[in-house]
Amino acid sequence: MPVPRPTPRGALVDIGGRRLHVVRAGLVRSDRPLVLLEAGAFGFSADWAAVQAGLAERGFASIAYDRAGLGLSDPGPLPRDGAAIGADAEALLDRLAPSGPLILCGHSMAGLHVHRLAGRLRDRVVGLVLVDAATPQSMNSRLVSAAVAQFAGLSRLAAWGAGAGLLNPLARTPLGDRIGLAGEVGDHKRWAFADAAHNSAAADEAAEWPAIARQALAAGELNPEWPVAVILAGAPDARSGLKTLMMAPAVNSRSGWVEHVASANHASMLAGPHADVIVGAVERVCAAAMEIEA
Repeated sequence: MPVPRPTPRGALVDIGGRRLHVVRAGLVRSDRPLVLLEAGAFGFSADWAAVQAGLAERGFASIAYDRAGLGLSDPGPLPRDGAAIGADAEALLDRLAPSGPLILCGHSMAGLHVHRLAGRLRDRVVGLVLVDAATPQSMNSRLVSAAVAQFAGLSRLAAWGAGAGLLNPLARTPLGDRIGLAGEVGDHKRWAFADAAHNSAAADEAAEWPAIARQALAAGELNPEWPVAVILAGAPDARSGLKTLMMAPAVNSRSGWVEHVASANHASMLAGPHADVIVGAVERVCAAAMEIEA
């Protein structure tokens, strides 16, 4: 039996004939930068529930949303590449927060979206938090590009399985919510795990990963003055070339740092005590940005 479709936790926001599902948290009018949260592949607003709660407690306003076709958002035109996804994010910001400083926070594949958006919103961005996040430069690695191609194929297989109803029995197992979310957001995550439309849209994004990386690179290098926190799951591993690539944005920042969370994995980074690590990184990026401005 399928997990019931959830009631939206936030609101459906029109961005010009299409609606994106958005969850806002924290003070509407805060003297701190607004935090825009971008979920990774197959992820959406529910992924950030624990982080948003922690940010609100620290006085930050945040926005998490479902990209087009994911979660409860309306589908968008193909291809779902960086240009399309970025245009939606900019339209959403124009609708909800047309001015003011921004901290961009991205998990996994969303590191590419954050990079491109930062390049387009240079006058507003004051810092970045990258959580086990991909970098556009990593596509220069043959191993990474091969893994991305394999992931795209598996994503299309998952979409087929969801359409055939094969994922419904797995939705209520730990596979349905590998983050470990609580309450209604956990139910929301399990629903999306087996939902055909959600999986199809996620597969459309995965197919465009190489294009998304190229478009992120075309947006230019990150400003070295921006404070950048890179948070990585697992213990440090000097032999990991992938982790070296993921650390690069922090290494290239004049106010950057890397934090390893040994007890976390790629998914569990977003919930439980690990969510507090992300919240702390946002707070530290904010403080560093204020020092630079002063």
